[in-house]
Amino acid sequence: MLQIDLSGKTALVTGATGQLGRVMIRTLARAGADVVIHYQNNERMAKELLTDIEGTGRRGFIVQGDITEREPVREMQRKVNEAVGAVDIVVANAVIQYQWTSVLEQAPEDYESQFESCVLQNVYLAQTFVPGMIERKWGRMIGINTECSMQNFPGQSAYVAGKRGMDGVYRVLAKEVGEHGITVNQVAPGWTISDRDRENHTERSEAYESAVPLKRRGTDQEIANTVAFLASDLASYITGAYIPVSGGNVMPAI
Repeated sequence: MLQIDLSGKTALVTGATGQLGRVMIRTLARAGADVVIHYQNNERMAKELLTDIEGTGRRGFIVQGDITEREPVREMQRKVNEAVGAVDIVVANAVIQYQWTSVLEQAPEDYESQFESCVLQNVYLAQTFVPGMIERKWGRMIGINTECSMQNFPGQSAYVAGKRGMDGVYRVLAKEVGEHGITVNQVAPGWTISDRDRENHTERSEAYESAVPLKRRGTDQEIANTVAFLASDLASYITGAYIPVSGGNVMPAI
């Protein structure tokens, strides 16, 4: 029976206290990885996740830092190396939230924030953690993109601009580091059911679901499952991919 086995690996998830990040962290730990829980503001959730992880018998470590600046990312690495050792799997999940509006009305600062959290975050993470992966001849860079990158709907411009820039970084990086046994992939969630929806009873949206071939919204666990798969040796020959987890709502074409 095929199993996702991340034993002996250490995974870092940025934005791990967010709606999707918290499920990724728990899933990677269940698959056997030790995990690094990155957060920006939600220390309470970070500590709750650490308790959950340690309850599974895995090691966990909490780091706080601004992933849009080079030095805080490097400082994160120093702390992680001292506490749990080298990071083998990086999941770039953090993103800055902002109010969506039209191109004509969107503040320039919102485009800057999306560039910082979607593009520069991934550049800094790669420059900081990939050299160690090259030395060990094994590594995983997994970025959380979005179905919006293919939709280009009104109001999405800053978000789409940032995520499309991220896509370019990942495709080039995949070609640059593949020879070292490192894979570089993106997971692109659709509009996903998370803890917030369960608490607010907002899981259903007939208007959205009617356009999805599978006729439902996906779940946070389904996103985390894809991340765990890409982190594992089961996905050892997949790199440079943009993988929608959207029930067919968007379909990359050839």
